[in-house]
Amino acid sequence: MNTWTQRYGDALMNTFGPPKMVLARGKGARVWDVDGREYLDLLGGIAVNSLGHAHPRLVAAVTEQLQTLGHISNFFASVPQIELAERLNMLLNLGVTERVETHSFFTNSGAEANEAALKLTRRTGRTRIVATEGSFHGRTMGALAITAKAAYREPFEPLPGDVTFVPFGDADALAAAVDDRCAAVVVEPVQGEAGVEIPPHDYLSAARSITHRHGALLWLDEVQTGIGRTGSWFAHQNTALVDAPVVPDVITLAKGLAGGIPIGVCLATGGAGKLFDPGNHGTTFGGNPVAAAAALAVLDTIVEDDLLEHVATVGELLASGVAADSRVTGVRAAGLLIGLDLVEAKAADVVSAAQDAGFIVNACRPDRIRLAPPLVLTAADVAEFVDAWPGILDEAGVTR
Repeated sequence: MNTWTQRYGDALMNTFGPPKMVLARGKGARVWDVDGREYLDLLGGIAVNSLGHAHPRLVAAVTEQLQTLGHISNFFASVPQIELAERLNMLLNLGVTERVETHSFFTNSGAEANEAALKLTRRTGRTRIVATEGSFHGRTMGALAITAKAAYREPFEPLPGDVTFVPFGDADALAAAVDDRCAAVVVEPVQGEAGVEIPPHDYLSAARSITHRHGALLWLDEVQTGIGRTGSWFAHQNTALVDAPVVPDVITLAKGLAGGIPIGVCLATGGAGKLFDPGNHGTTFGGNPVAAAAALAVLDTIVEDDLLEHVATVGELLASGVAADSRVTGVRAAGLLIGLDLVEAKAADVVSAAQDAGFIVNACRPDRIRLAPPLVLTAADVAEFVDAWPGILDEAGVTR
């Protein structure tokens, strides 16, 4: 056993199981382990490392900010925090016919952003939440309450109620579940942890109509799909995924927003942005100047390097390339968030074979592989993986 792996097991709680390897450094879309072996990273820290590893713009932004102001608590404000909230406001107003006012609450993670959103829904005076089967919103108690997977939920029940789960993508089931007691409907525009499940194009429009009709909030969890992952700033604005952009009441973001520096945000539009009063919620580290500066650097780089168009182009290359093997029975792709169905339940074996071949991929279900590489993945990177893909499936024993 690798010495570092042994030390990991001796020192850390067994919440993740043994690590697949111990990484030492990264550059672009590549990482190196402690033994010096190189890997093409097609998981990106689970859709987090939007600019890859050690991107010079991100390194410079964090370094410069730490030299001036690192942490101040939320008794005070900082320029990066305010500028980031303004930028997110601007991005959420892209493509809408009538400008909406937005307000941000910054956190340190997606789960915390969803906890804030859940508390916000309670300020409506209602308590009932409608969520979807296959959903994943985090592991804290509130976020877990709206996460569907029984294996995650059951060891920690009873969880905060009153939550009703309906089939994802089924507008009729949603309409039947939402009534005038409902505080909010929470839904991912694309379900990432479930293996990149994409709903019908009119699903979010239907959800918006249903929630309007009953005075409920529409809460979109864009923790995994936001900030360029699907080829648009937000999946709910992406006309390749939706029939028309919608204006949600609440949006939660994290993962790729700061390119690997911990951050999350609960954004609310219109009147929902004014539901919290002073003292209703708080955080010590959320919105700190370093995380905010990192996020601004990510947003600037996405614009200056035209990464939204790049994601759409490279994502199509990657999806079509791996789909060419007949042992892939289905592909669901939203930019650089891609789910691959295998002809048999050997996803874990594929992950191991890919790692042996120098590639990092993820098994999100026994028969499904998920890819969520950095947005800076190149066409040459894609060609390298596509060339190796048949051999990886062979090594994993996936039958033709």
